[in-house]
Amino acid sequence: MIRLATVFSGIGAIEQALKQLGIDYKVVFACDNGERYLDIDQEEIEEKIKGLTPEEKQKYISKIYNETGKVNNVKKSYFANYDISEDRWYEDIRFLDGNKYKGKVDLIVGGSPCQSFSTYGKKRGLEDTRGTLFYDYARLIKEIQPKVFIFENVKGLLSHDKGRTWSVIKDVFESLNYKIKYQVINACDYGLPQLRKRVFVVGINKNIESEEFSFPDKIELEHTAKDYLDDEVDDKYYLPFKGFRYVTTPERNEGRARVNRDIIGCETANQQFNWIGDFRVEKPKPQHYNDPRIYIGEYEGQEAVARKMTPQECLKLMGFQDFNVVVDDKTAYRQAGNSIAVPVLKEITKSILNTVNFDGDDSNGEIQK
Repeated sequence: MIRLATVFSGIGAIEQALKQLGIDYKVVFACDNGERYLDIDQEEIEEKIKGLTPEEKQKYISKIYNETGKVNNVKKSYFANYDISEDRWYEDIRFLDGNKYKGKVDLIVGGSPCQSFSTYGKKRGLEDTRGTLFYDYARLIKEIQPKVFIFENVKGLLSHDKGRTWSVIKDVFESLNYKIKYQVINACDYGLPQLRKRVFVVGINKNIESEEFSFPDKIELEHTAKDYLDDEVDDKYYLPFKGFRYVTTPERNEGRARVNRDIIGCETANQQFNWIGDFRVEKPKPQHYNDPRIYIGEYEGQEAVARKMTPQECLKLMGFQDFNVVVDDKTAYRQAGNSIAVPVLKEITKSILNTVNFDGDDSNGEIQK
């Protein structure tokens, strides 16, 4: 069994990957604030929780997030799809004490927002990243010492701030006693018809015996986006006149909308809204002629209707299977676009399993050295 922890957990891409691979795993903890933000300064919160136990800190942070009156929709989706309990869920990585989990996690997965670091060049260590969420991601790795971590981010991370940001991040990871490999991976090279380039970093703890890690070989793409479409689509996803004209006229949408692509563009948080992203143009169905909300126009010389992709289609095009959607459409689109391509994680996981033995822990969970 793999003991898994995730931060910036989203809707559980690595959990999906392990499930689809048939690998037994347990969620030790997950953490995501659901894009909710506190009006209280971090320093003030840290003063309030000083001296509290990890459990008391966790309850206090949950309390002040609940007092915002905003729902954590990420948590709502996560709990509807994975085996987790309240005591294993954290609202805010900044206040998560990793010492509680030292030696009790095999794999940590997450990808923090990475601002440039103003103190670059002074120490080149973990302290250089203070004030960023990356600092807390790296801090947890230092405190927990998992066997492996996977870090995912936009490919622009490598060139951000003229490469300085990545230089600090790489140095920090290596200072934590991990062997680091990184690579920019496009989802369409791993069986998913989506142009989604992300940088993946894999760190192997130097205190464990392991083979040399290599990123997986590319996989030939055998499916098109059409293979992921729903058989039946609710009429509410079809567009009116303005929407039809916008998505089917490139000079109007300036490339913001794509139609009937075999390989879709990169899914994003704002997809399908303001008619941005990938759309389908199809032959009208009989009921469309009787629905005044749906515009029937002409596309490539044929009568046609245009529609959004459904949330389930977007999830399938991220590699999710049998996912229980419990949020509204706008939120579901956002959650899909913010996630990690599951097929990429599946292949990376298989490569990790060829490198690291996840068995052989002692009775108290400490890593064998």
